[in-house]
Amino acid sequence: MRTGPEKIAVIGDGAMGTVCAFILADNGYEVQLWGAFPDNVADMAQRRQNRKYLPGFDLPRALRVTGKAEDILTDSDLVISAVPCQYMRNVWTKLAGLLLPGVPIISVTKGIENDTLARPTEILAKLTGSDRSLAALSGPTIAVELANRLPATAVVASTDADLARIGQHIFTTEFFRLYTNSDLLGVELAAASKNVIALAAGIIDGLGLGDNAKAALVTRGLVEITRLGLALGARRETFSGLAGLGDLVTTCISPLGRNRTVGEQIGKGRKLTDILSGMSAVAEGVATTRSLRALAQRCREDMPITARVYSVLFEDQDPRQAISQLMTRAPKSER
Repeated sequence: MRTGPEKIAVIGDGAMGTVCAFILADNGYEVQLWGAFPDNVADMAQRRQNRKYLPGFDLPRALRVTGKAEDILTDSDLVISAVPCQYMRNVWTKLAGLLLPGVPIISVTKGIENDTLARPTEILAKLTGSDRSLAALSGPTIAVELANRLPATAVVASTDADLARIGQHIFTTEFFRLYTNSDLLGVELAAASKNVIALAAGIIDGLGLGDNAKAALVTRGLVEITRLGLALGARRETFSGLAGLGDLVTTCISPLGRNRTVGEQIGKGRKLTDILSGMSAVAEGVATTRSLRALAQRCREDMPITARVYSVLFEDQDPRQAISQLMTRAPKSER
């Protein structure tokens, strides 16, 4: 039997926002999906597909698509924020005043803002009110696989246990299993930082360096992500869970992952600007690399993989040279 909110607004019509709207509508909730670009909203309304970000899947009949946020935010019990991280501040500065007091927000965004080094829920708290209940849904959740109803798991993290349970309940289906987690900081940090490691994984694929190299990357990548998380106050076990190791493995091996794909193209010799100019979706890991490097420097934590990814992306370092530098670092104990 359905419980919790009746009307849900999904802000952001990218692949993840769209698949969230699919799931919620199929679960019987009244869902309205907002997009920032009028052309795509009009196309979705007419064609009943999101041909730009999630092509090949028909929108549920009950799902309404709109470009008028005032029509849905003033009448919703719950909001899902699916705006890419570097655009969140601009979007929510415009929309925050439309929210009703007390309406909670669940973020599905993975990233860290460049200028402020803020996580998605920190941006939301700043713009929509620090007393608002916030949560983050994260884990190995490739949108196309969810749209195809393939089995997947994720976590809903919040310091508000009731909101975490609501998120768990409304998204649960026979193919999507949710767990709750109270480590909001750790879940969001893991969600953002795994995309940086995925860029490195793609570079390894592009250079044809093999599975041994990728296994080493995933393992040591998790070590440096965890080290930063602990320095910032997150819990160690979060990084061995779905939002940490689970999401890291998926995004490093899946051919559907945008960040791994960008890295692969770099490994094959293409320039970053050329790769990004040909993409309709956002590869969050590119911008997050700047933020993660800055966080590491602020905390004085050693993150060698992140540092080398930064050099390749923004200092034009040759990927093979970057890998050589990683491999020839001074010997040390694993622990």
